[in-house]
Amino acid sequence: MMTPNPSTGLLERLFKLSENKTTFRTEILAGVTTFLTMCYIIIVNPLILSETGMDHGAVFVATCLAAAIGCLVMGIVANYPIALAPGMGLNAYFTYSVCIGMSVPWQTALAAVFMSGLIFIAISMFKIREAIVNAIPMSLKFAIGGGIGLFLALVALKNAGIIVDNPATLVGLGDLKQPTVLLALFGFFLVVIMHHFKVRGAIIISILVITALSTVLGYNEFKGVVGSIPSIAPTFMQMDFEGLFTASLIGVIFVFFLVDLFDSTGTLVGVSHRAGLLKEGKLPRLKKALFADSTAIVAGAALGTSSTTPYIESSAGVAAGGRTGLTAVVVGVLFIACLFLAPLAQSVPSFATAPALLFVGVLMIQGITNIEWDDITEAVPAFLTIVFMPFTYSIADGIAMGFISYALVKLFTGKAATVPYMVWIIAVLWVIKFVAFGG
Repeated sequence: MMTPNPSTGLLERLFKLSENKTTFRTEILAGVTTFLTMCYIIIVNPLILSETGMDHGAVFVATCLAAAIGCLVMGIVANYPIALAPGMGLNAYFTYSVCIGMSVPWQTALAAVFMSGLIFIAISMFKIREAIVNAIPMSLKFAIGGGIGLFLALVALKNAGIIVDNPATLVGLGDLKQPTVLLALFGFFLVVIMHHFKVRGAIIISILVITALSTVLGYNEFKGVVGSIPSIAPTFMQMDFEGLFTASLIGVIFVFFLVDLFDSTGTLVGVSHRAGLLKEGKLPRLKKALFADSTAIVAGAALGTSSTTPYIESSAGVAAGGRTGLTAVVVGVLFIACLFLAPLAQSVPSFATAPALLFVGVLMIQGITNIEWDDITEAVPAFLTIVFMPFTYSIADGIAMGFISYALVKLFTGKAATVPYMVWIIAVLWVIKFVAFGG
């Protein structure tokens, strides 16, 4: 007579594997698959945030721990196969728009992230979050994603040296004969080819290949693979709340909140739909999933990283059979294991991560095909949202112009009654901000 495995019984009770028609082995493989598709963030995030003056090693540790906390809470509390980590786009906004563009100290920017997380926790206890998401026009939702995609592309091309400053035309084409530029271009097409053939971990493979090639060719210093865990002290609990509640920084908190609102809610619904977890079009245990998201944002800010959010790459694990929180737990454990890979993360040059940013931009802009381009009252606000982000080098300004133009276009074309009240409120707040405090 076989003796039941106590650990298997515990996992069955905790994650309801049989009820969700999955197995321990399937969930492990799904977790590994998801991790391989998103682990590039432990390299890319520290590189981006370190441009604000933050300590690279501390941000690396914060990235791993914030991702691990988000995944473990999502897996154990909400029992969903959805992994979390510091979000692309949100880290770019943190660095290039807030810290560099507005000259806000990174400590204050972390406080803004922390406050946005607290707001998430508060509204997640009720149905406010769903009400806000449902009130925002679909054209603006898709446009915000597309605009962030173009913004990431601009950052990527700049980091690779493909576009450079030009006094006459603002920007111009860089020297394509430079070895680092050629390596970046090669890395991008390598990602594209591997993605086409459905190679798991295409982005991280590309980053590692370009890093290795640049090291062999003498364009990069390789610092090793495994080493001691860096100190998190330089960023841990370094949030500065003094002066946070000025009009401009309240706008920053709002943008962190708004971007993550669309990103996280869309990812939760999209991945759950693909996994067949929606019931009558709704997500069971939604409050628990939102709690995991909110907790990860607050914890990440305290540790020293920009907003943590659910990753659409979780769909790769779902495609591999992941159906329960055990998938997310596996991802969390793997992020903890990555803490010993700090030397590898510090060995990667910015031109090696540029292809990853550019490719993520490709993925994010695909949603603009869902915009109603035939309706000029929807097309114009969407277009302004998209183009203002890269051309002003500000995600916030793009969102602002989108909401303001949406309200105005609808007002002057006799369609004011179709505009949700939430759009009017947001538009008016942005107008007040621009009038009183400028751009």
